[in-house]
Amino acid sequence: MVKNLKYVILGGGVAAGNAAWEFVKQGLQLGELAIISKEAVPPYERTILSKSYLHPEFPNRLPKFYVNDPTRRETLLPEWYSEKGIELILSTEIVKADLAAKSLTSAGGETISYQILLIATGSAVIRLSDFGDAKNIFYFREVDDAHKLYEAIKAKKNGKAVVVGGGYIGIELSARLSDNNLDVTMVYPEPWCMHGLFTSDIAAFYEGYLAKKGVNIMKRTIVVGFTANSDGEVKEVKLKDGRVLEADFVVVGDGGRPQTALFKGQIEEEKGGIKTDGFLRTSVPNVYAIGDVATFPLKLCNEFRRVEHVEHARQSAAIAVQAIKAAEKGEIVQEYDYLPTFFSYPPEMFWYFCGDNVGDTVLFGDSSPESANPKFGSYWIKDGNVVGAFLLRASIEEVQAMSNLARVRPSVQNVDELAREGFSFARRILNL
Repeated sequence: MVKNLKYVILGGGVAAGNAAWEFVKQGLQLGELAIISKEAVPPYERTILSKSYLHPEFPNRLPKFYVNDPTRRETLLPEWYSEKGIELILSTEIVKADLAAKSLTSAGGETISYQILLIATGSAVIRLSDFGDAKNIFYFREVDDAHKLYEAIKAKKNGKAVVVGGGYIGIELSARLSDNNLDVTMVYPEPWCMHGLFTSDIAAFYEGYLAKKGVNIMKRTIVVGFTANSDGEVKEVKLKDGRVLEADFVVVGDGGRPQTALFKGQIEEEKGGIKTDGFLRTSVPNVYAIGDVATFPLKLCNEFRRVEHVEHARQSAAIAVQAIKAAEKGEIVQEYDYLPTFFSYPPEMFWYFCGDNVGDTVLFGDSSPESANPKFGSYWIKDGNVVGAFLLRASIEEVQAMSNLARVRPSVQNVDELAREGFSFARRILNL
């Protein structure tokens, strides 16, 4: 069986949903577009999974967190796709991609031909493959993963959980598991949490925040093995430094890898992802890459970069579709000019970062975990200019100001004065 389509989006996450919305916005005929996903549900906001999905009092379940359009915040329910003539090909794994022939082959043997392909396959979790898969080792990427963990939380009330990883997922899951009255231990090899982005000062605040919630943090060590009972369930976690942790279940949040295997040898790659130009076009004509898998030219820093974050997924999807539709009309659009942006709320302490985290840093404000209302931030300074900014509990207005500051990259004359001014520096520079 062969299915012929004009546009195909391969993937079912935030990038896929936002690309679909942009196609509709730009003008889409019935039957022109299909989304192929190995998951059983339409595109959804993955970031919800490690936050409110596991909230003990206010859980957020589907359909509440299907992808939202970026303007009206309308939830794109399954019927939205059918109303717009978009075909959802769900529970379908693509096992072969022939980019030269413009065709995809599913595990069921179906061939899907396209004119234009958007690769939005995202990332796959890094698994602890050396230790096998015990019944109660959980990975966290898809809605099914979140549901299985939710069921484990209910089954192991007041039990012990070990979280492997000190990044986004590790911090957010540790906080949520603690909220569910579990005894949580967080294990990671780096000297502080979110090591790739946070400074030691910022990390100290969040480690203190987690400690106040009862989370036991074990840094500078890794998991080297497990002890399981006769039913195949993990009961102990062995660490490299010799310590042994009791565990009713283990959650692995140790990062991900872009899913590019289908396209190996057919397409140019860079820095672990699929290389694109400023319009998200790949080296293969009529093939675009968006979201986690795209390595794109970051104009602000004059380098190629791959970014795993929801904001990049949304923006890259929009730019790619705009470029596709413009090319059909013989027009051009502006190149992707992404400002590196990261934010999280693990779960109550919302933080926002933008720009580049290179150079020296200046901390300002009240960063004590013991404070009733902590409020602090940090600037990154390189070659005498502010190139990045972080702010805890930032308002919408403060987020916009920080974003503008990171693009302006103002010079700094006195670092001590900058520390005293704090966020007021941004207000002064931007004449707010």
